[in-house]
Amino acid sequence: MVPNIRDIVGYVETHDWSFTQGHRLCPGCNAPMVANWATLAAKSMGYEPVVGAATGCLEVSSTIYPFTSWNVPYIHNAFENVAATISGAEAAYRSLLNRGKIDNDKIKFIAFAGDGGTYDIGLQSLSGAIERGHDFVYILYDNEGYMNTGNQRSGSTPPGADSTTAPVGKAISGKLQLKKSIVDIVAGHEGVYAATAATAEPWDFMRKMQAALEFKGPSFIAMLAPCVRFWRIPDDSGPEVTKLAVETKYWPLWEYNMGVYKVTKKPKTFKPVKDYITKLGRYSKLMKRPDANEILEELQNYVDAKWDRLLALEEITKDKPLRTKI
Repeated sequence: MVPNIRDIVGYVETHDWSFTQGHRLCPGCNAPMVANWATLAAKSMGYEPVVGAATGCLEVSSTIYPFTSWNVPYIHNAFENVAATISGAEAAYRSLLNRGKIDNDKIKFIAFAGDGGTYDIGLQSLSGAIERGHDFVYILYDNEGYMNTGNQRSGSTPPGADSTTAPVGKAISGKLQLKKSIVDIVAGHEGVYAATAATAEPWDFMRKMQAALEFKGPSFIAMLAPCVRFWRIPDDSGPEVTKLAVETKYWPLWEYNMGVYKVTKKPKTFKPVKDYITKLGRYSKLMKRPDANEILEELQNYVDAKWDRLLALEEITKDKPLRTKI
């Protein structure tokens, strides 16, 4: 049974964290929140998490030999293959369980990765693991760039954001391409649970994490988790910034479950996307360009259209799940 919020709070008060202090992540980094909340949700439901982590900020800062911040079974691998590794571990576990070699049916496999392990370098192994139908939860902590190696652009970097490999200057306005719609790509695999989340909405994330853990098959959650250093924001403002992202339609909260779309937060009124953009220092150079307002208008039209599309998908798929077997 999925526990309610009070059960989770009670668990926090009486149990140790799976992801502990002592890591070397930057002050204000949102990635530890994601790791803590995800493993907490699993443990509060009686599961034993086994964690895999792709190379990235979360990995290099939490497992500096001979130390670790993980209090659960943990495996690290390269940028490109955390999905392959976690699916291999899940397959071995399932085989042992089916053959009666072990009798623990409470183990859950959770993968963590950033932009490199998900949007770009690791997309192939992620797609393969989902298509094969492995029972695991894949969590993307989305900081919209290759922050571990110094703020290079990624498939997640939005247009106009300043980065070292697509800088904003007189010639171009930074990255020109739109942010890759990774959750739509995952949803396109059909037999999957996929969702967005934000660090400003921990209970929304907890509910989605619980749904992902209960889902029999591959699950995916994309958590907007700012890099305070390269987003150029105050150390304590990460959740506040993601709240603004939700309120401006930049990062809508929604989920996909076997063909059914659901928007999980519908603000009564929305703020202009400019309010979000101007909050982030990485757009300061963009705002100095003479075409800044034109670019912002294009971005506003884009997020409006994406929101309308989500509402339409929610309406037409309501109570119409996909068939699970042919």
